[in-house]
Amino acid sequence: MSTAIVIENETFNNLLSDLKLEGYTPSDNAQVLLNNEAKYIKDLKINTGNVLNNTQYLNRKEAVLLALATAVNEKYKPLTESFTQLAAEAGATQAEIAEIVALVSLMNTNNVFYRFRHFMQKEFYSNQPAGIKMSIMVNPVLGKEFFELASIVVSALNGCEMCVTSHEQSVLNHGGTQQKIFEAVKLGAVIKGLITILA
Repeated sequence: MSTAIVIENETFNNLLSDLKLEGYTPSDNAQVLLNNEAKYIKDLKINTGNVLNNTQYLNRKEAVLLALATAVNEKYKPLTESFTQLAAEAGATQAEIAEIVALVSLMNTNNVFYRFRHFMQKEFYSNQPAGIKMSIMVNPVLGKEFFELASIVVSALNGCEMCVTSHEQSVLNHGGTQQKIFEAVKLGAVIKGLITILA
């Protein structure tokens, strides 16, 4: 085994350790990178560490909860489990963790529905009452600003333009900043990219 492959394997193992993914068996995508001395493994570890540990705009609890929302949205159980553990270690309550799961479900519902309205741009569809119960948005345990921030991340992952713009305005209305929104969406993007390799 070449020195480069050993280094990339060590980097990958350090990434798995950081994410508490004990017992992980490399996917085909991960194995291709490991077998070919892929420098991208280093990028993956750096990008993941940067978004989860950069506390200038998102605290650790917020970062891990957004990562959890991404893992739930992408239906990747190993990271859902590890981010649940990391969120609890960062001070998230069981109620906050449960609300992230509920939020992802609600955003998946809304993202399909409002994306359809946006695609069609017909008065009939736009004027019909949605009839989708959204009571968890009224007084979320996560707080209104963070609930809306997580909603942006999931909506961006699912490609709902109308949802992203609506939630972005709501975050700003509740005291959030564009920089925080930027960092949150970047985090979702990086974790989605990580799942592409791990799954």
